[in-house]
Amino acid sequence: METIFVGIGEYKVVKTPSLLESISLGSCVGIVLYDPLSKISGMAHTMLPNSALSSLATTSTPAKFVDKAISIMLEEMKKCGAGRGQLVAKIAGGAYMFQSAMPDPAMNIGARNVEAAKLILTQEKIPLLAEDTGKNYGRTMQFNSETGMMIVKSAKFGIKEM
Repeated sequence: METIFVGIGEYKVVKTPSLLESISLGSCVGIVLYDPLSKISGMAHTMLPNSALSSLATTSTPAKFVDKAISIMLEEMKKCGAGRGQLVAKIAGGAYMFQSAMPDPAMNIGARNVEAAKLILTQEKIPLLAEDTGKNYGRTMQFNSETGMMIVKSAKFGIKEM
């Protein structure tokens, strides 16, 4: 099975059995969309919650943003033959990586990314089947497009299968 790496601010959509992988998810959120019938899958490694709140939205990497990444993946997956009604999602990341003595909720970009992902998935009526988010540690996320299994690895907690 081919391993396809999804870098920061990137997304990939696959039609064939593949292992999608994104490393170094700190405050970033990895988002997987999956059609279990057609086995079409998408993964994005997002950095920021909302493109409308950023002057960076005009860059050539719209997948940096949770809202744009989900929208782009939905469109591409639909073109590949994914059924809109059977899509499901899994997410990982969204850690609070820069804690200080005086925590500022506005600086917790990880929580804001997770919140944005959940909101958009709810709006799109895509069930969130599994998540490993929050806390204060980085993760690597893998998704097997054949089985629908997500594996989350961290130095702190080892391997979790979801």
